[in-house]
Amino acid sequence: MNSQLLTGNEAIALGIVEQGCRVATAYPGTPSSEILAGVVKYKKRLNRDVYTEWSVNEKVAFEVALAASWTGLRAAVAMKQVGLNVASDPLFSAAYTGVKGGFVVIPADDPGPHSSQTEQDSRLLALTAKVPVFDPSTPAEAREMVKDAFELSEWFRIPVIVRPTTRLCHAVSPSDVDESSTSGEAPSAKFQKDPTHWTATPKLRYKLHTELNQKLTDIAAEFSNSKHNYIADAEAGGGVGIVASGVAFLTAQQALTELGVRVPMLKIGTPYPLPTSYVESFCALFQTVIVLEEPDACIELQIPNRDQVRGRLDGSVPNAGELTPEVMFSILHKVFSEAGIQVNASPEDGELSAFIKTLSLPVRRPRLCPGCSHRSAFYSMKRTFGPRAIYPGDIGCYTLGTNLRAVDTFVDMGASITMANGFFQANRLAGDERAIVASIGDSTFLHSGIPPLINAVHTGARFVLLILDNHTTAMTGFQPTPANDYLADGSEAPRKVSIPDLVRACGVEYLKVTDPYEQEDFTEILKEAQAYAQSPEGGVAVIIADRPCVLYDPSPVVEEPLPVIVTDECDGCRFCTEVFECPALILRPDGSRVDIDYKICIDCGQCIDACYKGFIVPKVAEVAA
Repeated sequence: MNSQLLTGNEAIALGIVEQGCRVATAYPGTPSSEILAGVVKYKKRLNRDVYTEWSVNEKVAFEVALAASWTGLRAAVAMKQVGLNVASDPLFSAAYTGVKGGFVVIPADDPGPHSSQTEQDSRLLALTAKVPVFDPSTPAEAREMVKDAFELSEWFRIPVIVRPTTRLCHAVSPSDVDESSTSGEAPSAKFQKDPTHWTATPKLRYKLHTELNQKLTDIAAEFSNSKHNYIADAEAGGGVGIVASGVAFLTAQQALTELGVRVPMLKIGTPYPLPTSYVESFCALFQTVIVLEEPDACIELQIPNRDQVRGRLDGSVPNAGELTPEVMFSILHKVFSEAGIQVNASPEDGELSAFIKTLSLPVRRPRLCPGCSHRSAFYSMKRTFGPRAIYPGDIGCYTLGTNLRAVDTFVDMGASITMANGFFQANRLAGDERAIVASIGDSTFLHSGIPPLINAVHTGARFVLLILDNHTTAMTGFQPTPANDYLADGSEAPRKVSIPDLVRACGVEYLKVTDPYEQEDFTEILKEAQAYAQSPEGGVAVIIADRPCVLYDPSPVVEEPLPVIVTDECDGCRFCTEVFECPALILRPDGSRVDIDYKICIDCGQCIDACYKGFIVPKVAEVAA
């Protein structure tokens, strides 16, 4: 046994492995991505036989793990909160059919949001699906809740959700780890056919629904005695009580210390099904109860009598955004002041705040990395089709094509293709002949781009689709896709999938694979693709922009570097910094010229074409040397 510093995601992963989970699947997405990577790490350290898989999408990941549960094995699946939308069909169905081996679902929520399309609350989806939820506050508690979730799942034969949030996923705390354990005996697993559950007809589903409702009633009673629900500072007096869950519980404790106030706080670790009698008996002790949870109102919604309850529903707590320490302090300061409870003044340093406001600090938006091939593809797209074209985009690094004015929409994964189809059909009716050029990444195409491409081909849509293939899932940490030759644990993949073959199988007749670094050739192919799309025999024209991410595989640039310089003629027109937007191109503070930041420049030479005046040129002498 030794003490180690673990992130929340690592603690969850350790809990999955040490609780005898045999199948763990996931689709990468911040803030959840490190969970499966942690499972891979700990299965090796603890010598456990665990099958791990980066699945092609969240629905597939869920169903692979669910099937393992139906054989009697313990299984787990991880994703980010919007990924639970993709897996919602099997989630709802699995709640009815139930499970056999313990089955834990881990959707990581992103209050804020920091890196997501929405800050949706997975607990509310669980409430709709009727799946019980654990809501951890610390990494250590998350690890313990994984254990309890597996046991609850097996006891009631139901999927169970453990819902961390961004702050917990990336928090660090010490944990004791026993690395002396061994793999043990081979598991006993066998799928037992049971048509009343696994292939239940609608009539039988009604029966399963009534059974599910009874399970939830029994689980709520179980949660009334859960060690994860308790009252902190129960002996403190006053007319105000607090109900809190998740990271908001810790943030509230910090705010109470700063305010110099002690009040009873009911910590809820099992927000659904809520042990309502336990919560109501607590609320009855106070004139005012403030409910602190994020990112939405889940506990608050389930409290039957909310006469004295304040929270997100009545505006006492902001109805959007993360409950940061500053926000939490402001909320509680107002509640206590209105209740006549004396509180400390804000700990904020007024002089420091005033000084910060006087600083003229540049706002730096997220940008594509130096040498990113997506930048070259977007630059050529915009130069070829201009500002009038419609550019549907997708979810991934390449969403940053918005900075280059080459992404006009992004909705969810795979939507670039369906939106392009929709724009074409609408424009056809309206007589709008603008070019439509969609972009999607390789991992996203494999995740959810194939069905919409089939649909677009079948319905006769005419647009250009760029599949930006950088050979990995770059945005979330270089996880493999089915097009890679290795698996989640680093072992060799039995086979890898060909994206060009998939595109052809979708019925696409125009397909070109090219390197976006070759900008002149790339531009000509873009023009050719558009001409095909608009021709009488045309349809969807697909171009695969094929070049590895420079962080994942820098070898192509290392083998053929092209260092550049900015000549003395540069007049600081800012065209290159605005239209090409490479972080290595730096405009001087006085705006007189642009310089190369050689600390981050990777010598890709792509910015040469970004100066239409010819002031960025190869460093010929050094290349020759």
